[in-house]
Amino acid sequence: MKTSLISTGEAFRRASSSAPPPPQLRVPTVDQNVFYYEGAAKEGSKGPSIWDTFTQAHPEKIADGSNGDVAVDQYHRYKEDVHLMKEMGIDAYRFSISWPRILPSLQPFVTLFHWDTPQGLDEQYGSFLSPRIVKDYHDYVEVCFREFGDRVKHWITFNEPHVFTDYGYASGIFVPGRCSSWEIGRCKNGDSGKEPYIVGHHILLAHAAAVDLYRNKFQKTQNGKIGMTLDCNWMVPYSDSKSNGDAVERGLDFVFGWFMDPLTQGDYPFNMRALVGDRLPKFTEQQSKLIKGSFDFIGLNYYSTSYAYSLPIDNTVNKSYNTDSYTTQTALRNGIPIGPKPGTEWIYVYPQGIRDLLLYTKTKYNNPVIYITENGLDEKSNENLPLKEALKDDVRIDYYRQHIIHVQRAISKGVDVRGYFAWSLLDNFEWASGYSRRYGIYYMDYIDGLKRHPKSSALWFQRFLSK
Repeated sequence: MKTSLISTGEAFRRASSSAPPPPQLRVPTVDQNVFYYEGAAKEGSKGPSIWDTFTQAHPEKIADGSNGDVAVDQYHRYKEDVHLMKEMGIDAYRFSISWPRILPSLQPFVTLFHWDTPQGLDEQYGSFLSPRIVKDYHDYVEVCFREFGDRVKHWITFNEPHVFTDYGYASGIFVPGRCSSWEIGRCKNGDSGKEPYIVGHHILLAHAAAVDLYRNKFQKTQNGKIGMTLDCNWMVPYSDSKSNGDAVERGLDFVFGWFMDPLTQGDYPFNMRALVGDRLPKFTEQQSKLIKGSFDFIGLNYYSTSYAYSLPIDNTVNKSYNTDSYTTQTALRNGIPIGPKPGTEWIYVYPQGIRDLLLYTKTKYNNPVIYITENGLDEKSNENLPLKEALKDDVRIDYYRQHIIHVQRAISKGVDVRGYFAWSLLDNFEWASGYSRRYGIYYMDYIDGLKRHPKSSALWFQRFLSK
């Protein structure tokens, strides 16, 4: 959930004008995930990932019944897409390496894991449910560092571990589809009160092992940086009451602090320890030391904001990650949405939320180096819409403009933001939404040979980058 990198901390003057603002923050990049984009599911000696297997076995769990076997065929058409980016003036590209495949013109920002666990490891020992995943992940990333490290200067170990753990092991709506039977996914296997925390724990240990390997064996000669990308939508108290203020704190701890606290403090947030108890794994002293400080930068994915309010503690409630924070979120207050909802059901446009999240991160976590690694807006796919109309996405342009303005406002208050990636370059396969949602600044013609057509937002970015 990525298209432009803005690198340096200079001002975005004229960013709020009607004309495209000049990129004084310098926008260079685009972003993609292998499964979203790559296709060629059975070519190049690629083994199946858990998403390959899931989409083939359960088309009913994908909004349009589709799969990523072809996606947007970037495996065969990458030169065409690189040409599109160069024409726009983009000079960096955030993309993923497929672990099951194990394989850049633009400055590469490489994500090492974007939810595509090898199917064989999931079948053999449950992948991230087992501590064995740490060693296998270590071996995988060592191949990547060794083979590509001379060209890659920015490595991202994991993308959105919160989404991977919540949707895959608590709600059960994403692969591998594990949860308690009462959860949204109505899973046959899983434990929503334990497994998300076990998986999150092993992700942190695998991340720390990868960073330790890179720093001790590769970083000195390759001169790269390494970090992790976290997702977090902002939260606003439903009212001025202390209880709702506390709900925001707990809500942020259970999404953002879940990973950010161990990375900066060596342990989970107090709120998680207090409310989850023994279901939350513990770090050994050695593990805590290895995890603390294991990043050169933090990637931050932001899309929307919601109101948060407190729920009474009820020990009779089924134990689940989704209820452990005793915080509920809603987009409506007194029937009025927190912001416009032009696209998907979960994105409400609230640009100041990205500024508030950045300021929160600066204050609470000692102002780490940050790249905005995802920010964007979708529209519903409508194949009956005339192409001319489908390419007109002024709402997306305004979304990007306003969010970039608020990133700059955070920078003006001392937040160390080094870059901005918009999601995404091309319309693509969007996990459980399949091809039913379009996030791209390039329109993908799924009927006519996957032709790429620039939307208004692509032309806006091109003018933006040419200033």
